[in-house]
Order: sequence, then structure tokens, then C-alpha cells
Amino acid sequence: MAKTLIEIKQGLEGQIGKRLTLKANGGRRKTIERTGVLAETYPSVFIVELDQDENAFERVSYSYADVLTETVELNFNEEHHNTMILDQ
Repeated sequence: MAKTLIEIKQGLEGQIGKRLTLKANGGRRKTIERTGVLAETYPSVFIVELDQDENAFERVSYSYADVLTETVELNFNEEHHNTMILDQ
């Protein structure tokens, strides 16, 4: 589990272009689950391009603080490697 925003950002920078499943807190006890590709990282946020056949939006962005505070969980889908999990 990453403990700082910098560690989370560095971990995500190495995963750019990889498929992932994203689980986010939707409020009022709802959890939103989406699939897509980690597109870009910026100093304060990261961008996920969503699969168009499943989602109305093309892209979503979240802050590294969302990962740190367990509002967002990222599960990277890798065929030959263990799944990398960044806690919600």
C-alpha cells in the first residue's frame, strides 16, 4: 500500500498505457466500477480513458489524494503478472 502522494504518483507513472478496473465511491453507499486505460499523469491528477461500449464518458480524472484516502481503487489487469492494487 502506498503511503504518500509521491509514492502513488510514481507507481502510476510506471503503469501508463495499461488496462485497469476502477472502483470509485459514488456517494450514498454506491460504488461505481469502470474499465479503461491509464492515459496520463499530471502533478495533481491522473486521467483514465474509459471503454466506450460501457460508459457514457470518454475520460475521467481523479487526484492522488482519492487513492490515498481510499475513495478510488485501481486494479491493473496484467496477463502474466500479479495484479497491482492501489487501495481505494
